[in-house]
Amino acid sequence: METISTFTKKLWCVKKQLILVLTPLILLPLIFGLPEKEGKCLYVVLLMAVFWCTEALPLAVTAMLPVCLFPTMGILPSKKVCPQYFLDTNFLFLSGLVMASAIEEWGLHRRIALKVLKIVGVKPAWLILGMMNTSAFLSMWLSNTATTAMMLPIANAILESLFGDLATLKENCKVKEETEVKLHSLPSEKQILTDGMVRSNGRTAQEIRTESEYQMKVWKGFLICIPYAASIGGTATLTGTAPNLILIGQLKSYFPECDLINFGSWFAFAFPLMVLFLILAWLWISFLYGGLNTRLCVKKQDERAQAEKKAEAVIDEDYRKLGPINFAEGSIAFFFILFAVLLFTRDPKFVTGWSTFFNKGYVSDATTGVIIVSILFFFPSQKPSLSWWFDSRASNTPYVPLLSWKKAQECVPWNIILLLGGGFAMAKGCEESGLAAWIGAYLQPIAQVPPAVAVMFITAFLACFTEFASNTATIIIFLPVIAELAMFVKVNPLYFMIPATTGCSFAFMLPVSTPPNSIAFASGHLLVKDMVKTGFVMNILGILSVSLAMNTWGRAMFSLETYPDWARPVNMSSTLYNKSCRT
Repeated sequence: METISTFTKKLWCVKKQLILVLTPLILLPLIFGLPEKEGKCLYVVLLMAVFWCTEALPLAVTAMLPVCLFPTMGILPSKKVCPQYFLDTNFLFLSGLVMASAIEEWGLHRRIALKVLKIVGVKPAWLILGMMNTSAFLSMWLSNTATTAMMLPIANAILESLFGDLATLKENCKVKEETEVKLHSLPSEKQILTDGMVRSNGRTAQEIRTESEYQMKVWKGFLICIPYAASIGGTATLTGTAPNLILIGQLKSYFPECDLINFGSWFAFAFPLMVLFLILAWLWISFLYGGLNTRLCVKKQDERAQAEKKAEAVIDEDYRKLGPINFAEGSIAFFFILFAVLLFTRDPKFVTGWSTFFNKGYVSDATTGVIIVSILFFFPSQKPSLSWWFDSRASNTPYVPLLSWKKAQECVPWNIILLLGGGFAMAKGCEESGLAAWIGAYLQPIAQVPPAVAVMFITAFLACFTEFASNTATIIIFLPVIAELAMFVKVNPLYFMIPATTGCSFAFMLPVSTPPNSIAFASGHLLVKDMVKTGFVMNILGILSVSLAMNTWGRAMFSLETYPDWARPVNMSSTLYNKSCRT
């Protein structure tokens, strides 16, 4: 038994190497047992899926496999594969990342966060709402990971003001009757023993323990709400999370005539969905972790009220330390607002956008984003001195641009851009080889399911799958199949593809599901069971929210009740659709 145990441990130590060597060998029968092109493409797709899910290779390295495997296996020529790694969608994502790095460089995100917290107040439920609103808003523009990493220290500082030292709080949760209690109290306070019960400030040990347990629950609620809100907020904008951009890229690949989804139209659909889900999530987290009570509406002068005043003072002090808004922050805020407004108004669909002033189809969201962020590299971060031009004795303001290329290089996750490109290359291979159509033929039972039920099933399946794999890898793998399935059942492809895309961001149940979850869990105050318990209901709320959105305002915005002309097959890869039409 000891020998087996030792051998097993050794295997575990080299698991990644074993995966790299054995997976290609195990998948080899696919090449010889299936139709030629479909089998080879499925081999590459499954190989990449295994490597992505196990992270046997870095995600970005796996994403580059199509560059070598597609041409050498005769699936797709190199001149068709390589351009997929820098489509205009990638440039839109890059411009969003550069704007986010400028915001972080000058601390504008921290000013926004503290201002929101000052407005909502410090009662636990309102503070959780403030944390969630701030995290969701920031993650619309910054990465979910950066948002979570920035908000957690702010949350911990406020919590320590509300409840005191965490170690003392944990000790008080364990206190028993007739046991001496270490209290978070001032040195002058006296502890008195009455009727065999430990008391402090007139409270029994039972009361102290109950209050401490309540405070620990609230503490967990604070920590868990931030990564969840960041994941929800990322769905509201195209640049908020990678799956949204993959949807755009694959739509352009599969359905070149589809121009319904752009930054403005996506925001008009996804922002109300985000708000709805955020409210439901706030109610659930506040209910589960003790934030919902009569103190929301009724003021009480007790120890909790005193702690709330301390927390309010901490927020005020942190905001005061930021000082008045400076020239650089004001400039970044201006360009940030301009960036958002120009993206929204380029072609919002419900009104005429400014893109009509240019040749049709020439200006995209990527053009807008690159124009704005390019300005950041030469616009000064300090107010220029006009007197220097007219007074020889006046000192000149040193010229420092809002953003340097060195800073942009450090902040931009280039691996994610390669990951996007790998997704687009994989989708192109699935389309050209006919693999997606071939797989779709085996999904015929879903054709018997009402589309509204299929939407819930797709969202639920991908929300569960993404608990164990990155959301980017998940949507890359499944979106081509879902597009082909929609064509087979003659349902508007957006009706299936949009829920799949948003469902990939609903990874709430495990610490390993997303980097934001991992950051919150690494604080050491959350247990896996806390995330599973909270995340399971969060997934259900997300699925119901997406279903409601798709069948109400989504149906009206994108004409989901009709099968569009742009979804008619234009190449031989859509043989499944042609077959279904003949039958």
